[in-house]
Amino acid sequence: MDPAVFVRRKTAVAAPPLVPEIRLHLATEVTPIWQATEETLAHSALPPPFWAFAWAGGQALARYLLDFGAGSGLVAIAAAKAGAACVLAAEIDHFAAAAIAANAALNDVAIAVRTADVLDSDDPRWEVVAAGDVCYERPMADRVTGWLRGLAARGPLVLLGDPGRAYLPSEGLVERARYLVPVSRELEDRDTRDTIVWEVLPR
Repeated sequence: MDPAVFVRRKTAVAAPPLVPEIRLHLATEVTPIWQATEETLAHSALPPPFWAFAWAGGQALARYLLDFGAGSGLVAIAAAKAGAACVLAAEIDHFAAAAIAANAALNDVAIAVRTADVLDSDDPRWEVVAAGDVCYERPMADRVTGWLRGLAARGPLVLLGDPGRAYLPSEGLVERARYLVPVSRELEDRDTRDTIVWEVLPR
């Protein structure tokens, strides 16, 4: 099935609690969208479709960008709504890329979507780089935070939204904002997450 069709058929339009001014194509429950993804791709034991949920770190980053004008679909949309001249959302999952495109259209903003692994790359035009909720497993957290620190050394503002995940670095971060984010008990085993927007410092 075409990823764009899948996203429209398997999700509902909803607003994340912390950023009600943005509407997204979101899953209403974890298990059905996960099973549908596995059936569509004819693979089992796939990771959950992270793109189908507005995670706490992304919500906090989106709220921060909207509040202070400073992507992943939610954060990219917030950046565009806050007035960014050009927004690039990078994602390796084709379903996520389709969701980002659908969500951008839903919110009437222009976002370029790059379906590629951009870690270890750099672009001198990047003035703000935002990563939401990426410290949930050690290999990912180490790779992303190393890349973000390298970017920060070049000069752009580098932001990381995190709700206290296990592999968040313990140093080299400066708190910029804090939000109590309503979350799904099915995903997070609680109703809210205290989520911080960090500025990532250079190596």
